[in-house]
Amino acid sequence: MEIQLWKEILSPYEQAVDELLLKFKHIIKDYRSQGLYSPIENVTGRVKRISSILDKMQKKHIPMDHIVEEMDDIAGIRIMCQFEEDIYKVVEIIRNRRDMSIREEKDYITNAKTSGYRSFHIILNYDVYTIKGLQTIQAEIQIRTMAMDFWATIEHSLQYKYRHNMPEHIRKKLLNAANATVALDQEMSSVRGEIMDAQNSFNYKASIVADILTNIQNLYYVGNQREVVKIQNEFYDIYQKDDLEKLEDFSKQLDIIAEGYKAQGL
Repeated sequence: MEIQLWKEILSPYEQAVDELLLKFKHIIKDYRSQGLYSPIENVTGRVKRISSILDKMQKKHIPMDHIVEEMDDIAGIRIMCQFEEDIYKVVEIIRNRRDMSIREEKDYITNAKTSGYRSFHIILNYDVYTIKGLQTIQAEIQIRTMAMDFWATIEHSLQYKYRHNMPEHIRKKLLNAANATVALDQEMSSVRGEIMDAQNSFNYKASIVADILTNIQNLYYVGNQREVVKIQNEFYDIYQKDDLEKLEDFSKQLDIIAEGYKAQGL
């Protein structure tokens, strides 16, 4: 096939990956901007390489003119979560969206593969609007913890090296490692509340500091320079004391000062 034809085939998949990444990243932003814990820690995406598509076509005996219908992972999104419980929260988020239509679900967490592989897979029908009109394509979403992702990345590399003929002693070590990731996820889940409290506190403080710095920066344009420097020094003093309550009070007072300057400007 000519390179240009491959570009035409893969272009809507690239568009789908870009759009899905933007939407999931916005979900993360929405949670964190409201001071809430996000069940999504990170999200990445890719369009399958042409060489990988050709390998799968050969392995699965997929005709060239059937890849759009029979290959469901040309567009791939990987969602990382901190805790196993978060995975099912993300699944619910996707189920409740109207811009993503679930075609198939595969729960490899409740029913792990014999290799030890664990993840939750969702196959979507996703609409993209191109210059040629509406096109519905398939996209695969993999949702897993960071521990699951580390294991899967190593396992994938070894499968590629051995072309699915992995030596038995390596297979056993991988299975032992998979069991270790299960134990790790369970341990992390047992202290989930404490970890979430610590992260929420950090994010909340970071949000307050960002608001304060924005207000101070804006005051430099409209306020008395000496007064603004005094405010800035007061902020640094409070910040060094690591007193969240005082930081909150300072932020509220600064909001009042900023509103006063806005009123004068009107």
